[in-house]
Amino acid sequence: MNAILQFWTEHTPIFSILIPAFTGFLLVLLGNPGPGSLSRDWRQPWRRGISYVSSILGLSTAIVYLIFASSGQISTYNLSEWSAPFGIVLVLDQLSALMLVLTYALATPILWFASHAWDAKGRYFHAMFHFLLMGLCGAFLTGDLFNLFVFFEILLMASYVLLLHGQGKARFQLGIHYVTINLLASALFLIGLGMIYGSVGSLNMADVARLIPLLEPDQHTLAVAGGLLLFVVFGIKAAMLPVGFWLPKTYAVATTPVAAIFTIMTKVGIYAILRVNGTIFDDQLSQSILANWLLPIGLATSVYGVIGAIGAERLRRFVGFMILSSIGTLLIAISLFNTLAWAAGLYYLVHSTIIGAAFYLLSGWITSQRGEFKDHFNIAPKIKQQKAVSLTFFLIALMMAGLPPFSGFLGKVFILQATSHSSYQGIIIAVVLLVSLLSIIAFTRVGFILFWRASKPEDHPETEEFKAYQALPDRAPARNDKTIYLLLSGLVLYMVGANPIQQYMFKTAEQIQNNGLYEQVILHRDNLHQVISVQPYHPDNLPETKYGGETVDPNAHLIPYIISEDTLEGEHISEYKQRQIRQQQDQQAADPDDAKLKPMEP
Repeated sequence: MNAILQFWTEHTPIFSILIPAFTGFLLVLLGNPGPGSLSRDWRQPWRRGISYVSSILGLSTAIVYLIFASSGQISTYNLSEWSAPFGIVLVLDQLSALMLVLTYALATPILWFASHAWDAKGRYFHAMFHFLLMGLCGAFLTGDLFNLFVFFEILLMASYVLLLHGQGKARFQLGIHYVTINLLASALFLIGLGMIYGSVGSLNMADVARLIPLLEPDQHTLAVAGGLLLFVVFGIKAAMLPVGFWLPKTYAVATTPVAAIFTIMTKVGIYAILRVNGTIFDDQLSQSILANWLLPIGLATSVYGVIGAIGAERLRRFVGFMILSSIGTLLIAISLFNTLAWAAGLYYLVHSTIIGAAFYLLSGWITSQRGEFKDHFNIAPKIKQQKAVSLTFFLIALMMAGLPPFSGFLGKVFILQATSHSSYQGIIIAVVLLVSLLSIIAFTRVGFILFWRASKPEDHPETEEFKAYQALPDRAPARNDKTIYLLLSGLVLYMVGANPIQQYMFKTAEQIQNNGLYEQVILHRDNLHQVISVQPYHPDNLPETKYGGETVDPNAHLIPYIISEDTLEGEHISEYKQRQIRQQQDQQAADPDDAKLKPMEP
């Protein structure tokens, strides 16, 4: 038992990435027949069973991580035993643990719902679902900017396939748009990373945060420009204005479970803005530029989203616009740049993700019972589960519009409380209240069309309308209603536990603003207590990283600080290099100034 516990401790937090990764590979190796015969394939129960077990295991792991992180501890994992900033490091803190729990708390019930029939509408649904989880978990855990790009690409590639799940002309057309937009964003991402690395010389988040204030003016300006380019990329992912027009139409054509899980995708962009632009680039120039732009963007996105919802002609697009409006509210919270506002934003982020997913699931329920009218806002015969659906819609409307006493209301109140020291307090309060009022109007309009004005069903047995109406299902699609109730119950509990949850959010906001803490935990120091890095960046200050041969390395004494003891004593470190390390350590003991970083010989 002690050995298992030690293994778990040593390899935390990489399990959250490995679990969906190995699950995805296993499901691919299991193979898939054509989509038309999936429901009859003998391997389909195995696919569902493997997905269930993996998802529950991932959720359990995330909860354990959350309990561990709640104490304020930060856990790091050095891939291949290379320490930061030379190697890739995973970082488990309170924010990443929160996002992992949110991801799996959403994914597990959606996967259970999709596994009844939706997963048989296309090949490799389960494999792509877990690759999406792998990308999400990796993005939340990585402490390296380039690795963030890698995990972005993993989750995006999985999302491309999932968006086309179920096929159809509309999905293919908007899928092309979605892929094109994200390919452009990926290109901008790489350009921004190149600008940051060219000026800073590192892509480790803690190291970049440490070095930004030390750069020369021209290098600092280039690094800030790279950071702002990343802000544009993250804004595209988060669907903020003016680069978020793609969301309502794209999510509207996805299948019901895919649209529901995609609500976490925009939060990756919000997370990245908070993690990268809000904390790493915390110098005066970056913060002033971001503060001047982020608040008006957030206000405009929030207002645009609710106006788009009022004018929407289909329920799924209505949901997309309401999600867009909630993204604007989150950006407003981030733009205030204080601990209380960020804590409020995190509380609202969880609420907006879950309620958006529940609304997409409700859209699938309504569409299934309206026949040829689908989710269009046209007057149609009353659906057979009128009371259950209308009450569920009413509850979602109260939660999403931000009416008391639900979590949406509490989240907005927390944000408004955080504006007390802002010079734009009046504008923010006015916009948030206006958006809430317009949201109520938008929901009233939709409910009026779908339920209040619904016509009486045809009761003449010989008419085609009567036959068509009788052919419609009289119950929700299998597991659809139960999944909605489960998510809404979770939000009720989220509201009841608002006090301790908000305390956790406040500690999380405090932690991510403490760059010195991350520097202390992630980066290593030599015997002079100087951070081991190649910085300030200069092309001559490049340590030797391949330890074979007999090249003179004046920085050999730094090797023990950046690799493990087992690797240091292994066969890959030559005897010649071992002698250099010992000689330089002896010289340092006699002359401490000799420990400084020296340029390599050409």
